[in-house]
Amino acid sequence: MKEGESALIAKKLRLLMELRGAGIGDTRVLAAIEKTPREIFVPPSFRDRAYENVALPIGQGQTVSQPFIVALMTEKLDLGERHNVFEIGTGSGYQTAVLARLARRVFTMERHRALLREAEKRFAELRLSNIVARLGDGTKGWREQPPFDRILVTAAARGIPEALKEGLAPGGILVVPVGKERRDQRLMRITRNAQGFVAEDLGPVHFVPLVAGPPRPGGP
Repeated sequence: MKEGESALIAKKLRLLMELRGAGIGDTRVLAAIEKTPREIFVPPSFRDRAYENVALPIGQGQTVSQPFIVALMTEKLDLGERHNVFEIGTGSGYQTAVLARLARRVFTMERHRALLREAEKRFAELRLSNIVARLGDGTKGWREQPPFDRILVTAAARGIPEALKEGLAPGGILVVPVGKERRDQRLMRITRNAQGFVAEDLGPVHFVPLVAGPPRPGGP
């Protein structure tokens, strides 16, 4: 084992201990994070910081979320191995890869072609064959697919998108950051039951904004 690889493993173990200490108790989620090499999902210049509990830039004005937030959002989805998940905002693909180790299939949508292309290369490298990736506007849902068991949004919406709520199967769960201003964002969990939808506030978060439509030429 090379010295650099040994150092990354040590950093990953420290991160896992930190996540446990912060309240992440789902052993399946922790195992998925342990098996997912975050260093390949960040730019080479940030490789040595891959297992710090911080968000890191990935280009196109986007970030890969801090590991605690990835673990928290994944845990709050209450994923089962037979669930189909819809993820809005593929980004570098790190959150997608974690989900893919826990769910039956992950449908992920990204509006930046360059990010999606790189993410797909990483999925192939890791042989994650249960991911279906598409370029598009995730706020409108994925209409060709049946209702999803779980939906995860990786950017902050101004409000809870109705198309995503309606895309939930009975008993389904949507986890989404909501807030117009970064300082006011809250992580929300929406559960669909026989009576309608039940919302739960999971606490403050900080995400890049969720933007509808294709990216502008030369801009985010």
